[in-house]
Amino acid sequence: MATIEEETGGFVQTFKDLFAGAAGGVAQVLLDIVKVRLQTTREYSNALDCAAKIWKNEGALAFYKVSIQFGAFHEARRRLEAYNIRRKALHKDLSYGQYYLAGAFAGVANSVISGPIEHVRIRLQTQPHGAARLYNGPVDCIRKLSAHQGVLRGLYRGEVITVLREAQAYGIWFLTFEYLMNSDAQRNKIERKDIPSWKVAAYGGLAGEALWLWSYPLDVVKSKMQSDGFGGSQKFSNMRDCFRQTFRREGLGGFWKGIGPTLLRAMPVSAGTFAV
Repeated sequence: MATIEEETGGFVQTFKDLFAGAAGGVAQVLLDIVKVRLQTTREYSNALDCAAKIWKNEGALAFYKVSIQFGAFHEARRRLEAYNIRRKALHKDLSYGQYYLAGAFAGVANSVISGPIEHVRIRLQTQPHGAARLYNGPVDCIRKLSAHQGVLRGLYRGEVITVLREAQAYGIWFLTFEYLMNSDAQRNKIERKDIPSWKVAAYGGLAGEALWLWSYPLDVVKSKMQSDGFGGSQKFSNMRDCFRQTFRREGLGGFWKGIGPTLLRAMPVSAGTFAV
């Protein structure tokens, strides 16, 4: 049974992880809206044109996002380490499969919050301007989405694909970072804590690239479903239908629209997240 000191230490570490994740998540705002707009509309000629028009028409407050995945990852990691000790009685080090599982757990935990938050964000980002506006702000958007088909089918539309994306994305994210960090420590025969901060940031950046390269098609489908209409204007009946129609109309390339600005954003943002 864990001692009071161990429980307290675990709580403090979880709080630190949550703070680090939130700080890094705020940075992830930059260009996120550009990705969504390029995925769901043909209004912009390229990423720079999209960013310029968003800034001009909607201001800096259009760029926002929060994150809690670090706390969930490290809690899952501690649980798996404890499991390894009980099972092997030798060491607590995680396998890379377990790193993926811990990251996937963090993604699933994060999706409970990120699903409706991103749905509301996408609705606000893609709605018409001026008199044709559909929502007067986040609260009004939440109210109207919930009124369409209830909270689960309205506000939480696209939650299944969100869970799949988050699990895959953060499983790959943490797996890649841990692999790069462990490989460096083993190669140079040093402790992980002795790896220079610039390398930590670089490995974090590479993990961010891997995150999107392995999960981007899921994100495209999520954005399409969460920007889809309701009732008679609804294009996609479910996730499978969205995949099918996207492939039929746009081919494989349709699942990679907007990948350029996403990868451009991923390196510095993910580097900064792990460097916090």
